Amino acid sequence: MPELPEVETYRRFLDELVIEETITAFEVKDAHVLAADEAALRTALVGRTVVQTSRLGKNCFLHLDNGRVLVLHFGMTGDVGAYRDEADAPRFTRVALHLGSGLRIAFVDPRKFGRIRLADSVIAYQEAKKLGPDALDITAQQLQAALSRRKTLIKPLLLDQRLTAGLGNWIVDEVLFQAKVHPERVAATVTEAEFGRLHAAIQLVLRTAIQHEANYRNFPASFLIHAREWDDSATPGTDSHHFCPVHTTTEIDKTYVGGRATYTCPVCQPKH
Repeated sequence: MPELPEVETYRRFLDELVIEETITAFEVKDAHVLAADEAALRTALVGRTVVQTSRLGKNCFLHLDNGRVLVLHFGMTGDVGAYRDEADAPRFTRVALHLGSGLRIAFVDPRKFGRIRLADSVIAYQEAKKLGPDALDITAQQLQAALSRRKTLIKPLLLDQRLTAGLGNWIVDEVLFQAKVHPERVAATVTEAEFGRLHAAIQLVLRTAIQHEANYRNFPASFLIHAREWDDSATPGTDSHHFCPVHTTTEIDKTYVGGRATYTCPVCQPKH
């Protein structure tokens, strides 16, 4: 599922291709991914120039020259691509933006859970969807203020897009591991120092993932995700990925928290 690092990678890809380009056609191959009327979208987009890209959480925005934004939400399997000739269109292209340069931007989505819509602005969309601040932008103080009085488990709260936008399941597990906080801690019991560690871990995990274009196989051996993905790429030819990268004789636990598969180290993350 595309999470914040994947969507930021998509945004950077689009930024190289669409800025100052005029949309000459809006081609719909499968209207299932449209969250607005197809004709209305075509009227609003064709002839408009893209002046900027941005991202909030798992949402990517193309800013148009009239102030409105095209919103791309990638669902479970969404991606973007680029091509010039129809024969080269990526498989599962659902919508294509034709640009003045002759390039076509593909919205690719095998399972068709992604959505394309228009919004008056990023702020208007954020308010309509009740999204919190972007996870890369939230401060330690904002994080603590949002969570510290909650008598709810910390993991589901970190996944709540209304509190901070962009943290998905594997990211939250990695953040909690790096911060040495158990996912079943009640948020109100988390100390100020631990909130500081959580904030630092959010920055570390997201920036590392973006740096590696969300390819977990290139993440450091100190990351928990190798246990989650049964991946020995960081420690090839060994079973080290089944164990904590800090306490190397401690096997990683898999449980379920809030119905979500959850990975922890019982030594690094003691359960209170």
